[in-house]
Amino acid sequence: MRKTAAALILGIALMSNAFAQQSKDTGASVAFTSNDPVIKKALALVNDGKFSEAQAILASDDGHSDANVARAREEMLDVIGRLRREYSLDEAGLLEKIKKQVSDATAADLKKWRDAGEVQYRVIDGKVMYFRREPSNIFRFSADAKSRMKKSSGGEAQPGWRLTDHLKEVVSQAESTGKTDVCPLTHRVEYSISVPTSSLTGKTGSLARIWLPFPQEYRQQKDVKLISETLNGEKYEPQIAPNASPQRTAYFEQKITDASKPIEAKIVFEYTSFAYYLQLDDARVRPLPADFDRTYLSVRPPHIAFTPQIKDLVAKIVDGESNPLARVRKIYHWIDANVRYHAEEEYCVIPSFATACLSRHKGDCGIQSTLFITMCRAAGVPARWQSGWETKPVGWTMHDWAEIYIAPWGWVPCDMSYGVQKSEDPKIADFYIGHQDSHRMIVNLDYGRELIPPKNSLRSEPADFQRGEVEIDGKNLYFDEWDYDIKIWIDGKQI
Repeated sequence: MRKTAAALILGIALMSNAFAQQSKDTGASVAFTSNDPVIKKALALVNDGKFSEAQAILASDDGHSDANVARAREEMLDVIGRLRREYSLDEAGLLEKIKKQVSDATAADLKKWRDAGEVQYRVIDGKVMYFRREPSNIFRFSADAKSRMKKSSGGEAQPGWRLTDHLKEVVSQAESTGKTDVCPLTHRVEYSISVPTSSLTGKTGSLARIWLPFPQEYRQQKDVKLISETLNGEKYEPQIAPNASPQRTAYFEQKITDASKPIEAKIVFEYTSFAYYLQLDDARVRPLPADFDRTYLSVRPPHIAFTPQIKDLVAKIVDGESNPLARVRKIYHWIDANVRYHAEEEYCVIPSFATACLSRHKGDCGIQSTLFITMCRAAGVPARWQSGWETKPVGWTMHDWAEIYIAPWGWVPCDMSYGVQKSEDPKIADFYIGHQDSHRMIVNLDYGRELIPPKNSLRSEPADFQRGEVEIDGKNLYFDEWDYDIKIWIDGKQI
């Protein structure tokens, strides 16, 4: 499993020159689109699990003077460090975690699950290292592990909020009123980032820069209001990126005067999120406008790439179907049936989202959405990224989805990882093909776009923007060097 996934790094590095463009909008480290032979060799070494050797050749001086090459090598070193963090769990550590739920688990079980492709791991410098978020994927994919889990002693779960009940209400209100925006929910959010003193040691006089996510005023998301904002407990006016910025931010900066005190940036805002429900009908679909922006039908390497495998697969799936909406349904249903959800690596270490998803037939929301976007574009249906948070009453989480363009309705949402819902009603089963629920916060209208103001270093998340970003004196602080906290109220009730 990991050998296949690791091979993606080498595969992306060896793509054609058309794929090797140094673009600031790739949503990936420039190392993944570099033609530098040293980086290509380092990628091959990483693919073979020789991390230390790759780091050594990247750090050596071969006399090059190209600033772009220097940056790409520096970022590749950073990526390797991030990969080490992703796979920082050794056998003893993983067994300790597993035994909390499977008390008799052994090293032999781990090998069995590895051989079956049911556990995520890499061989790093000769040692098997496991994905830091395991055993979450083991309990998704291993029937053996699931059957041996301790039974919950909490009794039967009490009935509570169910997504399908909300979707039924959305359909009912939309059909009875004729409105597309229904079931509004008022959200209040408190979001903060804290940079501890351990990340500030020796930094007195340095410039700390912080970007926080901020909601868009977009279609079914309305009435966005900034309520309050503070920096280190004192009122501060952050720079709010203009509405419709591809990745909307609230920006804070501060000269560090006392490195013994942590830095905290905090914002409080409100918005109203409606469900979005169109009465879609294949018979009403029209051709794209003649002046439509073809960007949304194009490749965008490395994450959106029309590989021969993807093109052949799309041709088989759509199988001569000419109606764009029907094509989308076919693609959506194929991914739903053939790609399983799993806990994912940080996106910054994945060279190509769509290629990774298709090669593994696994992926989280963003990875599945990018495959969906790629396949729609290859099928002649415009598609693009959207992301932010999902805010269900049972808990919030970061989330990615997509939009497709279908005339005469325009851009409509599609949530690939939510998949076909378990319902006999086709309106509920296929709800997420062209519709959206009320439990959302839209932050990003695209991926991998420059923040406002621009960030100088490789972002912790080069593609998505949901947790925020931190930089000191032009150097990125990775996710493990700061903390974030979020509190959400929906219609006055905290979730």
